[in-house]
Amino acid sequence: MTNNGAHRPASPLALAYDTHYAALIESVAPILGCRFRAQDVVQDAWIKLAEHPPADTVRQPVSYLFRLVRNLAIDRARRLALEVRYGAREELPLAAPSADPTPEQAAISRDMMRALSDALSELPERTRLVFEMHRIAGHSVDEIAGRLGVSDGYVYRMLRQATVHCAKRLGPDLGRRDR
Repeated sequence: MTNNGAHRPASPLALAYDTHYAALIESVAPILGCRFRAQDVVQDAWIKLAEHPPADTVRQPVSYLFRLVRNLAIDRARRLALEVRYGAREELPLAAPSADPTPEQAAISRDMMRALSDALSELPERTRLVFEMHRIAGHSVDEIAGRLGVSDGYVYRMLRQATVHCAKRLGPDLGRRDR
């Protein structure tokens, strides 16, 4: 800590801070649940010491620093808990990313849906219906078998046939998503 840029011998607190910086962070990271918050608190402690140095000589500078940093970390943790409780988190982003797809993602999705629709239209009517009932409408194999009056095994065979057919037809299109 220097005044007006003049060089003085480093204070015992400054030496202790420099020597134990990493240990100070590690000591309060569990309290705050985040290493970045711990770094902030350790830096806040340094600023506090620079702005308001202790009036008396500190007999045990290392212990003093660890106690100061711990107290600041506990204060910060309490404030964060209150912010969470009352919905005023300090880490909330100013602008949340959009959930809307990008134009490229929308175009890829449209192309994939078109290719899937084309592949499904090539299937026999009953196989297409079984695939749509199961994969799109979410019906169970038992429900489909009951509605169509066929066995569960037959429904599984039609699902497998439709899935293999669509995978073959969409295989080349699936690789295009990486562009």
